[in-house]
Amino acid sequence: MSVEGTIAALLLSAGIALLAGCNDGSAASPSIAPAGAAAPAASVSPPAASAPSAASPGSTAAATSPPAAAAPSGTPAADKRQLLHELLELAKQGKAPGVEFAAHTGLIEDVEKAWGEPDKKESAGAGIYSTYSKKNAVFGFNKGSLIFDVRSSAPNLQELRLSDIEAALGKSQDIRKNGDDIIYVYPAGKDFELKFIIPASTGKVSHISVFSPQDSKNNMAG
Repeated sequence: MSVEGTIAALLLSAGIALLAGCNDGSAASPSIAPAGAAAPAASVSPPAASAPSAASPGSTAAATSPPAAAAPSGTPAADKRQLLHELLELAKQGKAPGVEFAAHTGLIEDVEKAWGEPDKKESAGAGIYSTYSKKNAVFGFNKGSLIFDVRSSAPNLQELRLSDIEAALGKSQDIRKNGDDIIYVYPAGKDFELKFIIPASTGKVSHISVFSPQDSKNNMAG
């Protein structure tokens, strides 16, 4: 073979080897993004779901029992029964609790000397009535100044309901009505009546009355 033929054969062999190297994937150079192209964002795993907070609704782990209901306020039933029995015993003496002046024996002049002038004085029913608001008391008296009606609207009396009264004193055999007021009357000895005045609109005692029927009659004349 001539020198020229030998050189041509060497060049051909080198070209074939070069082409084989370019087609081999293991030798390929990493691709480079063209200038100006944004690099692909790296994938990020989503954050793990956070555990529900203690205040999350529906979280069974954090659920707590509702606070216990407050105990009902007011006077216990046993104390109400005792109060009602005491009212009946006082009524047998013509008296209401917290009031030292009695029906049948007390005079309105004695009340005025001790308590001063009433807030209000007006004629009503069988006599004249003097109101002492700060004392929660009203006195009915006849023309001779004799007290025949002692009324009290003390706050503890206004907690009472008919069910409390009947539990302590039984059912009234004398029930009257005056407008919205229902009046439950209980005999207190032979001289007096103990009355509970309960407005139908409230169902609670408005006031009590210790009443002397004999002193409210025919005493307005002269």
